[in-house]
Amino acid sequence: MVVLAASIISKSGKALVSRQFVDMSRIRIEGYLAAFPKLVGTGKQHTYVETENVRYVYQPIESLYLLLVTNKQSNILEDLETLRLLSKLVPEYSYSLDEEGIGKTAFEILFAFDEVISLGHKENVTVAQVKQYCEMESHEEKLHKLVLQSKINETKDVMKRKASEIDKSKIEKNRGEKGGYMSLQSMGSGRIDSGFGSDSGISSVGGFGSGSGFGLSTEVESFSKPKGHPPTSASAPPKGLGMKLGKTHRTNQFLESLKAEGEMIVEDVRPSAGQSRVAAPPPSDPVTLTVEEKLNVTLKRDGGIGSFDLQGILSLQVLNQDDGFIQFQIESGDNPGIVPKTHPNINKELFSSQNILGLKHPERPFPVQADGLSVLKWRMQTADESLVPLTINCWPSVSGNETYVNLEYEASQMFDLQNVLISIPLPALNEAPRVQQIDGEWRYDSRKSILEWSILLIDNSNRSGSMEFVIPAVDTSYLFPISVRFTSTSTFSNYKVANILPLGGGNPPKFSQRTLLSTENYQVV
Repeated sequence: MVVLAASIISKSGKALVSRQFVDMSRIRIEGYLAAFPKLVGTGKQHTYVETENVRYVYQPIESLYLLLVTNKQSNILEDLETLRLLSKLVPEYSYSLDEEGIGKTAFEILFAFDEVISLGHKENVTVAQVKQYCEMESHEEKLHKLVLQSKINETKDVMKRKASEIDKSKIEKNRGEKGGYMSLQSMGSGRIDSGFGSDSGISSVGGFGSGSGFGLSTEVESFSKPKGHPPTSASAPPKGLGMKLGKTHRTNQFLESLKAEGEMIVEDVRPSAGQSRVAAPPPSDPVTLTVEEKLNVTLKRDGGIGSFDLQGILSLQVLNQDDGFIQFQIESGDNPGIVPKTHPNINKELFSSQNILGLKHPERPFPVQADGLSVLKWRMQTADESLVPLTINCWPSVSGNETYVNLEYEASQMFDLQNVLISIPLPALNEAPRVQQIDGEWRYDSRKSILEWSILLIDNSNRSGSMEFVIPAVDTSYLFPISVRFTSTSTFSNYKVANILPLGGGNPPKFSQRTLLSTENYQVV
């Protein structure tokens, strides 16, 4: 028995995984695999096909073929036994028996094939033994990693001790200088302590980037020996002077070089306490209701929907407990695909009959929570392509030494989209792609090798747009998957709060509504 190759192919003869156990060229094995679908007849119960040179022993697995290519002198009974064992191993390593699942677990399947067949001959193993051999862990590798980690930890401890010794020596040195200690003492110990403990303390970038250790000695000298200023009394330090610690010139040059390469640099600017509070203002109205939907969509590059999953949530935020004795009337759209689910503490019968959201126990108020309380959830899954908010068509074509890529977007009339960002992966390039035409703006990230196409707003004035760019000749599969991000103030569910009903009588509390549709994972594959 000599097995020439073990392969998994599609119905059309496309090789997904193939392991050769004898010396043979790629062209030869591809010819064998491409010829196999033509030899298989329809309606026959045979599990093998013979040609002049080889024998095919095969077994269908859903939409694929598990195939053994052997010589004609091989024992077909042993070949069938090998095929049966391989057919049990493939589902153990591939979560789905299709092209995508086989492609993602190709190496695991190849390793399993190697454990079953050696130099064309079947090994006497079982499925459990093959799984054990493939998952075998190396004790020497574990020991090496433990030793390496211990060395890293020891080096970190030594580095911390050395840094602490350098810090102490520089402080002692500056205290010994003339006037240095008195100048520091005149600042008040509370100011020095607050400097190290607050946001306006010593910058780690500037300290380590300068040539003076932690960046302390030169600045202390500026207090003890101010240049160009007359000496002042110890009790009244000059206004406007302080520790000028920050990024050094060398650090700035490094950051500028990163910016030139296309890297996004976030400056180390620490906001004051007042600025940090303004960044996220709390809701001003007593009651705030937020409708938020997130999209997970996979579109096929040749057209059609791979998957469409929408998850939405209606959350309630009450600032005061006295305003929590309420119910609210909900208006829903006419989308039959929306499947709502209420919170366990919500009166389901009241919602299903009158579209009113209220607690099962009206004598209890809605709780006060800073991040809001989820009272209603819903989900929608569909294969209707007309419901997709934004479709992307990619038309790459290779001409000579260049690849011309034409992209086109088409937006649905249902939504106005904001902050649209389309990210196209590219192979590593020596220079930015040559953009010949674009509706919007573009940016090339050379470090991540991604071309970003951004459109600030898509409305009735630009429901469709295109972009054309040129790159060196490449395999067009490098251009996928294309990732898309956008937001919208319209939602699929069209849930809105029509009115708030106070349970204790009187005027209803003032309320506000927020709606947001955003993408969580939106790709063209």
